[in-house]
Amino acid sequence: MTRDTMMARLERHQGSWDVAVVGGGATGAGVAVDAASRGYSVVLLEGSDFGKGTSSRSTKLVHGGVRYLSQGNISLVLGALRERAALRANAPHLVRPLQFVVPSYAWWESPYYGTGLKLYSLLAGRQGFGASSILSIGEALARVPTLRHAGLRGGVTYFDGQFDDARLVVNLVQTAAEQGAVVLNYARVTGVTTTAAGAADGVIAVDVESGRELRVPARVIVNATGPFADGVRRLALPGAPALIAPSQGIHLVFDRSFLPGACGLMVPKTPDGRVMFAVPWHGYTLVGTTDTPIGEVALEPRPFEEEIAFVLETAAPYFEKAPARADVLSAFAGIRPLVARNGTANTSSLSRDHTICLEASRLVTITGGKWTTYRRMAEDAVDAAVDAAGLPQRACVTRTLRVHGWDPQAGRLGEFAVYGSDASQLQALVREDSKLSVPLHPGVTCNGATVTWAVRAEMARTVEDVLARRCRALFLDAEAARTMAPQVAAILARELGRDGAWERQQVAEFTTLAARYGVGGAVGATP
Repeated sequence: MTRDTMMARLERHQGSWDVAVVGGGATGAGVAVDAASRGYSVVLLEGSDFGKGTSSRSTKLVHGGVRYLSQGNISLVLGALRERAALRANAPHLVRPLQFVVPSYAWWESPYYGTGLKLYSLLAGRQGFGASSILSIGEALARVPTLRHAGLRGGVTYFDGQFDDARLVVNLVQTAAEQGAVVLNYARVTGVTTTAAGAADGVIAVDVESGRELRVPARVIVNATGPFADGVRRLALPGAPALIAPSQGIHLVFDRSFLPGACGLMVPKTPDGRVMFAVPWHGYTLVGTTDTPIGEVALEPRPFEEEIAFVLETAAPYFEKAPARADVLSAFAGIRPLVARNGTANTSSLSRDHTICLEASRLVTITGGKWTTYRRMAEDAVDAAVDAAGLPQRACVTRTLRVHGWDPQAGRLGEFAVYGSDASQLQALVREDSKLSVPLHPGVTCNGATVTWAVRAEMARTVEDVLARRCRALFLDAEAARTMAPQVAAILARELGRDGAWERQQVAEFTTLAARYGVGGAVGATP
């Protein structure tokens, strides 16, 4: 799958597409997979890289949502648990069970939280990832030895799922292409065309790399741009009222010493009424998140200084060695595309369920929701698009459709485990050139083979594409990623036929970006 191939397929297509998808994150990629697997002609246009926004900035959990259970939203939890099971079955190379410990420091916490988490496990039924149980002090410390010892009374354990979000987006895009869709990154939609009657009938886009205009007629348009959905809506309806109430959440990343085992930590009640997670991820410790209402959305959001302080202060009482600013290796922010309800300002109270809006006759906007339910969101959006455009009715098949890379035994593949069935091709690259096996940094799983593969098969176009989303270096250790940039740029230049000036510019741009992923890059931080 290369961008040149996709561009050629786009240009060869005659007439209108059945479905044009705007947005290449989790929902947009899911819509493209769903629509293409039903047999419709599909084109997906992403203005930046696949998964650039919200979809690569999650807590890396595939979960039903224990917080929603405490809110009484049983239907949302049940639906998410069903989707959690489907996602594990369809992408076992990226989704795995993760055991959590909820520590107890008061006598009532274990029975109280134990009851709720037992119900959570029961709701999952045969699709559960593991049973919940009460832990003694010794059992809690055996699972999370870095817990604060003083006052510990035990805890509760339960299971959820963990995944690599950006890699799943890439695999979904590959799946859509295998089903016949044309998928194109760096194709920014700048306009929506309409008929004389005002019905949406296509989009206008710009090929970011060449500056060339692309006109894409379509019978229906699905707007899956997450927090940017209102901007796309207003291309067709300039006066459309806001649908999105954006909320920012941040994560801090530390080294493995904070969670040296295989279990995660869940703090069931934070000062803002949320929960907080600390999870082991790719050999590091990821902690978050926050829920901060924001006025404007940005493609590259930055943590606020008060958010960093909040995460550190909330996590500190649960660790024997409290994490500090100096321990932060990467700090990143993501924006939730929550749906506004009656002017509600408190975004933590807004529903995480999804909403579909039909405008300009054939412009379908899908927003809200959560990563775990992307497949169901896509199914509902395609159903709505089919009705709006009068397309022939065809059944959804994605509940059991295997995602590209499917391999239930991927754990045996070592450093290439997240590539699943593609691992053999990366291993072949290493056999052809042993230098490609050399890690680009000792602490991050990324070598010449993974960079080469990212260009040849995953449509990576920039150093950022590789170090942020094909391998996750930027999100794990920003300084390590910065030192890797020249080596990555050299491989990209060779593979893409770029010159030395391009290579140097890529390194310079990534160096600037990486600086914003340290705590010093936070909004409001002292220079």
